[in-house]
Amino acid sequence: MPYKFTFDLSKVPRFFFTELTLLSYQKGMHKTFLKKAHDLIIKFRIQEATGLNLSDAVILLQDFIDLQAINLMERNKFLETKKRALFLPHCARKYMDNRCKASFDPNIPSYICTHCSDDCLINKANRYAKKKGYDVYLLPGGSCVPKILKANRYEGLVGVACGEEIMMISKLLPSMDVNAWQGIPLIKNGCANTVFNLETLARVL
Repeated sequence: MPYKFTFDLSKVPRFFFTELTLLSYQKGMHKTFLKKAHDLIIKFRIQEATGLNLSDAVILLQDFIDLQAINLMERNKFLETKKRALFLPHCARKYMDNRCKASFDPNIPSYICTHCSDDCLINKANRYAKKKGYDVYLLPGGSCVPKILKANRYEGLVGVACGEEIMMISKLLPSMDVNAWQGIPLIKNGCANTVFNLETLARVL
């Protein structure tokens, strides 16, 4: 969890993310970004909903907008790729104890989902992505990414993580021969019970 603060945007209205997407289309308008970010924070009561202070909320919004802008720029290239992988965060599992039957294989390195809980977010994402032809990895951290990419040549990659971590990992991808990628930010971070939007993931896949 690279951020030094925790957040939960899972109860924020969907329209908030629509407005973030519109801002990403206007990427480069940095002179007006702070005012627009401040207006969004006030409009959707982000500080009240998340408990974040203003500076942390602005950092979070900036990362969301940067990531969405990159997704838009990379989208056409991504759609041309054939062999693809999905990286999911293990902290989004329903259970983080022995009630989760996923086993960790250090040789991959990845947890192997056994689909033990029908309402588990990871189970749902895993099943959907595999139907779409993706290889799916359930990672304990971003440090696993280089090892997986060295052992498997993927043209396209979709990563689910906090925005800051996605941006950090993306800097490694050109040297790993990944042609294009898409990032899905967590809307609730932390060390357990993290959340991402399954509908957003389905659209990206």
